[in-house]
Amino acid sequence: MAEQQSRPPDEADGRTSDESAPADFAATVERLEALVERLESGELTLEGSLDAFEQGVRLTRDAQRRLDEAELKVRTLTEGEGGGIDLQPFAPPAEDDGER
Repeated sequence: MAEQQSRPPDEADGRTSDESAPADFAATVERLEALVERLESGELTLEGSLDAFEQGVRLTRDAQRRLDEAELKVRTLTEGEGGGIDLQPFAPPAEDDGER
């Protein structure tokens, strides 16, 4: 218990001071990575680990929602006149272009 009191309350129980969802996908992923590092460090209490895990689940759901929304936008933008998706094959640049 004394160890928890020596740290700020939000760090002692595994929560960050700002628990709202980050503004963009990259920030969500960064916060997830930071949570994983904290969990893997073994320095959190059981309660802190559970709180960090819960926050990770929320962030994961937020990231999945953002990915789903992005996929929907892409599908909407690539939909053909007949309602089907016009798939364009991706052609990466040739390996030897400009390499010689």
